[in-house]
Amino acid sequence: MFLILVQYKKPLDIVDQFLTEHRKYLAEGYKKEYFVVSGTRTPRVGGIILSHLKDRQQLDDIIKQDPFFIHDIADFEIIEFNPALYHENFATFI
Repeated sequence: MFLILVQYKKPLDIVDQFLTEHRKYLAEGYKKEYFVVSGTRTPRVGGIILSHLKDRQQLDDIIKQDPFFIHDIADFEIIEFNPALYHENFATFI
């Protein structure tokens, strides 16, 4: 699995200009089963995306399609991890 930490590098007024496009990108990622959960960080400095893909190169290619990446709105840190313990309702994502 991958935890994607999104860190805004532009002011929020610029982030908000691309938010609708970014959410469409995420919706498409959910339809294609790339992502498990996503949301805004608190305070609003970026976001978090959880992906259950197994191929890092595939994930890198998918991230490059994010409008926040394309328009240089945010930096993306990708952390790969292997879930060892998890709630039984989460098992379908493992």
